[in-house]
Amino acid sequence: MGDSIAISVQNVSKKYRLFNSPKERLWETLHPFNKKYHREFWALKEIDFQIPKGATVGIVGQNGSGKSTLLKIICSILKPTTGSLQVNGDISALLSLGAGLNPKFTGHDNVLFKGSLMGIPSNELKRRMGDIEAFADIGEFFNQPLQIYSSGMMLRLAFAIAINVDPEILVIDEVIAVGDAKFRQKCFQKFQEYQESGKTILLTTHDTGTILRHCDHALLLNKGSLIEAGKPKDVITRYLNILEEKSPEKSQGRTGNANSGNSQTSVASSKGDQSVLHRFLHHTPPQDNCPSRKSYNKNEKREGFDQAEIVDYLITCNNTFDPEHIHSGEWIDIYIKVKLHEAVDFPLMGVAIKTVEGVLIYGFNSFHTKNKISAAQKGDTVIGKFSLKLRLSPGDYFFDLGVDLKEAEESNKYVNLDRRCAAVHLKVFERNQFSGLADFEADFDQIIL
Repeated sequence: MGDSIAISVQNVSKKYRLFNSPKERLWETLHPFNKKYHREFWALKEIDFQIPKGATVGIVGQNGSGKSTLLKIICSILKPTTGSLQVNGDISALLSLGAGLNPKFTGHDNVLFKGSLMGIPSNELKRRMGDIEAFADIGEFFNQPLQIYSSGMMLRLAFAIAINVDPEILVIDEVIAVGDAKFRQKCFQKFQEYQESGKTILLTTHDTGTILRHCDHALLLNKGSLIEAGKPKDVITRYLNILEEKSPEKSQGRTGNANSGNSQTSVASSKGDQSVLHRFLHHTPPQDNCPSRKSYNKNEKREGFDQAEIVDYLITCNNTFDPEHIHSGEWIDIYIKVKLHEAVDFPLMGVAIKTVEGVLIYGFNSFHTKNKISAAQKGDTVIGKFSLKLRLSPGDYFFDLGVDLKEAEESNKYVNLDRRCAAVHLKVFERNQFSGLADFEADFDQIIL
């Protein structure tokens, strides 16, 4: 391996023996004729790649694709069944929350403990103790035992140790997603410092936006095999195609391009039309149908729904119904279906778009337009449609859906009837290159006098 290569993985495979029960493991061990009770599972199959020094490489793939197993082999936690591995440089790894930390030790003592496991001299750790404590930013808890830490505090400490011991290679397995927005921003700022100083970073994540924004190379694992390696944009495109192929076949036959300005949308259906949109508009489910949508986020936070209930929603984009990801700059229609349990004189619907960290990007409700929702009676079903052009940077976004009661037409007071926070999860994929969070569709002309 040349001096310009940080990590070289050559034909690496990893096999596990799977047993149906602990008894079968014992029976196989003690069987006089070496009868086999296990079945073989290859977590990795002939993985082969090289990572140059100074590169930031992201690894993507679905759960169970072998990402964590590969990182553990690179960090010498696991041995490959076949193949070889060479690493040129000191590694600092953050593979799981709390790994290498003792819950009975204080944060201060855990810095010394984990640092010793990494082979760092105690005098060097003491010299960097102030930087580690400042980066963790957990206040007086730094001198308290870990067993009273929250998961966020533990992550801060573990990441502060891993990133402040000045490794040549930093390996991170998804856990950065646990941090809050400010801590994540601090971590990515540290990434940039590492990149500028020529260090090598290897990370796994399900956040395609992170790969596109921060990595210059990417790897795609699928069922234990490396199926794509190269530029992040190309790798993410194939990854999203795999996710799309695993989704149920989408129906066709959407209405035309989105447009706003009409409070009521007339939808005519031809004889025998059984499209998803037609079923949504003409059938009210007996119970909450939102969890059946592919874009639904099961970790939503819900408030209200006594007087009114959001029983279903539907997103359409171009000729696709219920998409899980779209391209930046595309129009989407968000249909919301509300069932009234009580009469409401001034109902309104709203949507809000937020980042993974919960930062509000955009919020809009039906009272912001000249088109208002008519008064509704008990038992009525009300359907509204929001049309949005999502000119956003690549990444993951969450949508709040809400229905509120306005106390009076000119009042600024609202009563929450049903609010489903982060109920919808959409991935946005890059179409046009730009910097920042939103695309303002700027143009440029040279002025020649």
